[in-house]
Amino acid sequence: MSIELKTKYGHIEISNETIAQICGGAAVDCYGIVGMASKHQIRDGISEILKKENYSKGVVVRQENGQIHIDMYIIVGYGTKISEVAANVQTKVKYVLEKTIGLAADSVNIFVQGVRVINP
Repeated sequence: MSIELKTKYGHIEISNETIAQICGGAAVDCYGIVGMASKHQIRDGISEILKKENYSKGVVVRQENGQIHIDMYIIVGYGTKISEVAANVQTKVKYVLEKTIGLAADSVNIFVQGVRVINP
């Protein structure tokens, strides 16, 4: 699936994979985020930190009734307040999507899959 935008200059199609990459990149810039967790490993009970090029693997972009919903699977650093980290990720992802591609996400759902000790 993809998002279709119509402008006065023509038609723009943005894939869900591109949106997921933008969201994943915005999330890992937030304080307290150690990395993204793969959404496919969650059913197995394994949360693994993904490499830099795999940020989109921890993000699910859904379209329902013309609305955009984003599910993000993250791993936070030990000693951080999880609710604050999650709220910061939600705010930053919404802001970056709006500024980057002009897309307003209706919801950004955060699923914390693990806590890791951050090496100084």
